[in-house]
This record gives sequence, structure tokens and C-alpha cells, in this order.
Amino acid sequence: MSFKPLILAGALALIPALAAAQMQVEDPYARAASAAAISGAAFMAVTNPTDTDDRILGARSDVAERVELHTHIQTDEGVMRMVEVEEGIPLPAGETVMLQRGGLHVMFLGLTRPLNHGDEIEITLEFETAEPLTVTVPVDLERMPAHGGMTMQHGNGHGG
Repeated sequence: MSFKPLILAGALALIPALAAAQMQVEDPYARAASAAAISGAAFMAVTNPTDTDDRILGARSDVAERVELHTHIQTDEGVMRMVEVEEGIPLPAGETVMLQRGGLHVMFLGLTRPLNHGDEIEITLEFETAEPLTVTVPVDLERMPAHGGMTMQHGNGHGG
């Protein structure tokens, strides 16, 4: 009996499992404060279905000159401030991380075009271990945050 067919069958059986192990994104949307805004943001749920911890290291899109991972922190004075998450966003094995308004998110700096309601943009998420994942994201300027309103101080040139 030849082992080649057995090895090939085993390898082919692994393909669906490997494909299913890719990072997953649900409910993505992007927005800008106005048509004249110079910055915008994207929000989504990112699930790591694998049994290995990973990390979102960055993102890219042609919609902005720079794309960064950001979060909000509260200063000693009680003011919420937006800051870059330079070390990336941890994605624990088997868990979902929410990128949402008032928390972790993808920030677009220096928009290259307006983010108009109903448009779609592409964002590629880059991971420490997993392959990059390109996501088509609808622009939804009408979506309200799921939690109560927060007043934010946007530093570092975050307009709009």
C-alpha cells in the first residue's frame, strides 16, 4: 500500500480546519464626524477562533494617509483622551475583542476622500501570527454608540 494517497488525504482533510481558523470580523462599520472631517474611525468585533493567542499589529486602507490602532484613556483630570496603541491589540485564543466607540478602534488620519454614508471601504488587518485579513466595511454615519454618550478630547490632530 502506498502512503502517498494517505498523506494527501490527510493534508486535504486539514484544509477546511485551516481555513476556519482565520481571524473573523463581524459587524464592521466606519464613520467620520462630517463630510469635511480629516479623520475617521472603524469599529468591529474581531474573533480569534484558534487555540493560540494573537495580536492585531496594525491596519491599512487607501482611505487615509495613516491608519493606526487607537483607544481612549482617562487622564488624572478625568478627561478622555485618544491615544495610539503602539504595542497592538491582544487577541486571546477563542475570544472576541470589540473595537468600539469610546474604546479600541481603527483610526484613519488624513482622509484621502470623504466617508459618505452608504460607501464601502476596505481595511486590511495585520496580525502577529495570522495571515492579513481584508474586510469590506460599510460607512454608517447614522449608527449610534451602544453605550451612553461620552465627551472626548481629541488630541494629536484628530479632527471632526
